[in-house]
Parts: sequence; structure tokens; C-alpha cells
Amino acid sequence: MFKAVSRAAARCALLSPVFCAALAAVPSSALAAEPAYPTERPITLVLAYPPGGGVDTVGRLLARQLENTLGQTVVVENRPGAGSIIGTNAVTRAKPDGYTLLLADPALVINPSLMASVPYEVKRDLAPVSTVTKSPLVLAVPVSSKIQSLGDLIAAGASGGASLNYASAGLGTTPHMSGELLTLRTKGKFTHIPYKGSGPAMTDLISGQVDFAFATAPATIQYISQGRLRGLAVTGTERSKFLSDLPTVAETLPDFGVYFWTALFAPAKTPAPVLDKLNAAVKSALDSADMKAALERAGETGSYMTLAQTADFVDSETATWKKVVTDGKIKPD
Repeated sequence: MFKAVSRAAARCALLSPVFCAALAAVPSSALAAEPAYPTERPITLVLAYPPGGGVDTVGRLLARQLENTLGQTVVVENRPGAGSIIGTNAVTRAKPDGYTLLLADPALVINPSLMASVPYEVKRDLAPVSTVTKSPLVLAVPVSSKIQSLGDLIAAGASGGASLNYASAGLGTTPHMSGELLTLRTKGKFTHIPYKGSGPAMTDLISGQVDFAFATAPATIQYISQGRLRGLAVTGTERSKFLSDLPTVAETLPDFGVYFWTALFAPAKTPAPVLDKLNAAVKSALDSADMKAALERAGETGSYMTLAQTADFVDSETATWKKVVTDGKIKPD
């Protein structure tokens, strides 16, 4: 029986012994290098929410721009369920090669403090790439409400009357946690009413079934402009370019700053060169005129960070919301 002869060995038979010895010393990995990222196959961008929401909108815009920058197809995969835990967990279990990514929102860092258990640890299982968007929430009341300002709302919550109800897009969402933070800061009598999404919450807010709500800018701007809701304040540290006439909550309650953000993550142990390439691709996407215009139409604001800045930001958000959950003694219903 004859042994198979490699192509390199066959060539060596025709070359000098010195050359063959040098060739034998070259590691096999160098002779069969991995294809350059991301030429091997399409990239999957996992969104842990159903189609149509804010994360879905940003994710699809980002996917389109990443395709242009990376020269590879980016497939958007919606994997909703369990407050974003199902989609997140799927990415933590994926091969860390840059071909499976997650676009997350603040629920990523809120859930571990809020839930009895989650199947992942953010720092252990995910590698932050960059933030993508970062926008303040809007505090609004029905136009029929007697409350005209944040000061009025705080005073009403501090009175001896009945508790005021506030709506949110669901337990553990940024709007919910903003209400909890307001409660802690003002000691007001505010009761949380969770809804299954911002749509139903806005419907009941407009009709006066609830007293106030924090919600994302895209969920509220149209109703404020139509005179169906009254905006009281925005939760950013600066006034919003979309609602420039509204004060910030921080103008009344110093250091109150809350943002609804999205950020790109890869599985932990993804090679550093891949993370660098993805980070650069996000920067390029956010710098494009098309992306800027599309985000503005959606009521969102682009936000690029370096790998190190993103890691620090995620750590800060984790600590902030863990304190709110602990101090507010918040438990899942």
C-alpha cells in the first residue's frame, strides 16, 4: 500500500534539499491560513425582539450599512422571548468567530439584577463592540391632565392623595426603570403598570387610563406633535434636538440621566482583530450620510464608542440599574 504524497512533498522532490527543509519548518497553519474575516459566509445579526420595534429598526439599518462596509451579507434574525433573554443566550452560545452578533438594549444589563436567574453573564459571555444609538426617553402625560410640568408631577406624587399610575413597555424595560428611578429620587407615590410593548402603553396614556409614562422618542414624538400627549421633560443630560422646547429631568433633579441605547456585541473570546474590524465597521456605518438620515427619521441618535469605551459604558449601566433594582426592591410580577 502506498502512502499519499502531499502536494508540498511532491514539489520538494523537484527542488533542493535546503528548500525542502525550510518548507518543512513552516507551520501547517501558515500553509492553510483561515479565510480573511468576513469572507467565509454571511453574518447573522440577532435581534432579541420581534419585528417592528426600536431595536428591530436600528438593527436593520445597521445591517444594511455593515454589508456595505464589510462586503458581506448580514442576515437579520429576530429571536424574541423572555424579555430578550432567548436571543441573547443564543449568541452567547455561538462560535466566537464574528459571524453571529447581537444588537442589545438596556434589558441586557437590567435582567441579571431583576430576574431570579439568567443563563448568561454579560462580562463573561459577551464581548462589547460599540454602542450604535443612544437616545433619551420622553416623560409625557395625557393632554387632559392637570399636570403641566415635571414639578407638578413631583408635587402630585408627594401629596397625600391617591398614587399616580405610570405605564411602561414592560417589566424591566428602560421606561419602567426610569419610573422606578423617579420614585426613588422623589419618594413619590407612583405605581407601575406594565404593558406588552409601547403601543398599548401609548394608547392608554393618550386616553387617560394612566397618569404618565416614560417612553422612547419614536413612540412619543408623533403624539406630542399631534397634540395628543403633553411632553414634560426628556431624560438625557442635554435637551433633545427632536423636542428642544422640553427641559431635561436633570434641570429639576440633578444627575438624573437615562438613555435608551443599542449596542453591538459578539460572543466572548471573539478574536481581537475581528472585534477591531467590527468596531471600525460600526464607526463607518454611523458616519455615513444615509445612516444618519435614516436614524433621524426614526427619532434615534447614532452613538459610536471604541471597544474600551463600550466596555466601560456597559459596566456603568450595569451598576446603575443594579442599584435601582436593589434600592427599589423591584421583583418580577
